[in-house]
Amino acid sequence: MNLFKQTKGIVDRIIGAKKRSAIEKEGGLLDPMQKYTTIGEYHVGPEDGTPDGKKFVLTVYQDKDGVLHQGLSSENTAELAPEYVRKYNEKLGRFRAFRNKKTGRRYLVEDYLDDFTNEVKKHIREGRNSVNIGVITDTHFKDKDSIDFYGWNGLQHVQEFSYLEKSGLLNMKAHLGDWIDGSDAGLLGESELIKLNNSFKSATLPYLNIKGNHDENDKFDEQHDLKASFPENEFENIMWPDMYRQKNIHYISRQHGVAYFDFDDIRVISVNTSDLPYVLNNKGQKKYDAKITLAVREDQIEEIIEILTRSSNKKIIFMSHANPINRKGSNALKYNGRSLHELLVAFNQREKGRMHASDGEPAEFRLSNDFDFTHVKNARIIAYFCGHRHREDQYRINGIQYILFNCSALMGPKHSLTTKFNKNLKRQIDHSNEAAGYIVNVDLKRHRIQVFGYGAAARRRVYFI
Repeated sequence: MNLFKQTKGIVDRIIGAKKRSAIEKEGGLLDPMQKYTTIGEYHVGPEDGTPDGKKFVLTVYQDKDGVLHQGLSSENTAELAPEYVRKYNEKLGRFRAFRNKKTGRRYLVEDYLDDFTNEVKKHIREGRNSVNIGVITDTHFKDKDSIDFYGWNGLQHVQEFSYLEKSGLLNMKAHLGDWIDGSDAGLLGESELIKLNNSFKSATLPYLNIKGNHDENDKFDEQHDLKASFPENEFENIMWPDMYRQKNIHYISRQHGVAYFDFDDIRVISVNTSDLPYVLNNKGQKKYDAKITLAVREDQIEEIIEILTRSSNKKIIFMSHANPINRKGSNALKYNGRSLHELLVAFNQREKGRMHASDGEPAEFRLSNDFDFTHVKNARIIAYFCGHRHREDQYRINGIQYILFNCSALMGPKHSLTTKFNKNLKRQIDHSNEAAGYIVNVDLKRHRIQVFGYGAAARRRVYFI
């Protein structure tokens, strides 16, 4: 037995030495604790890059599949369970970054976000009509342990984005949609939405859960040619009840995803650009594929009109997943994107009229909405925020500033779906450009909007109101 133990210890040291050699050849250690690859216990501290520079016991162990793990347990606690854990990844040739078992967040990312918020604070004015909005979009959570594309990292990005609440900087936050990739089986997709909702919702910070074109799980249906994997209103029933129960949220109904918050003279309104009827054929398949059919419909337009009609003395920002028009001013939705933009322009010009959809559109998407903005005073729509395009962009049309935000989902440079914008960034897991998120400062006194990005995002963009 002693001979076995001794032999096993020698094997552990040989395996550990080989892994250390491979890691050191990479030349880019994320932290000094990468070098601990031999099974055993070690005392580590500030010189090893521990969380907050505290002293920990580092345990290196092996699971039943022969995969190496590391766990960090505080020296000041009697608990045996580690507080931070990670495992060795053969494809990367190193350990992944440590994550907190309780929060799911990586402490290296928390440190990075602390530096990010401290930098933002240097550029913004505190006081009335200076509002800070946290924005994340296109997380594409998927049930896959991917190191270079969509996967479990999508949930982690939401968990880490929510850490921004601790900065005390935000007035509200918004997820602009495509929470999930929509390529997993229905029950799994529903479970993913529940996890995302629980990770994003807040008891103290106002927030908006906006629906994306992947959030109906139609990608799975398309790939498998099966019946609809989501029942009617599945996303809505999971993601909107908590949102609509918030104390300071305003809405006409809870049916369409339209809601708004007021901060001083600033009003933020959400729009659902995946507003589709749930129609099934005789095989139980959807008539309209939400992934490729972007639209707004009459009932939602009616709620937007009602909100705008009582928006005197407000400077207004709209948010949705997809941009309603492109930089040429053409329709960017399948149905009624251009019509929505024209309604916003009519509001800014204090017009009265009636909306009509284009000829030949299906009955489900026809518009017949009256509007009268002639009595609205001292109000203007100043900006429209959206994701969906997996890149940063901006254009100003008819006085409305459209601002597009990059996807938080990891898009490795070698994937065919990766946009040119993200290919150029060469995004990698556990690196600073893995995720993407934003803090947007809207300052009416200084007449400007500042967009601060972390990760795969521009550090600062400035737009004048």
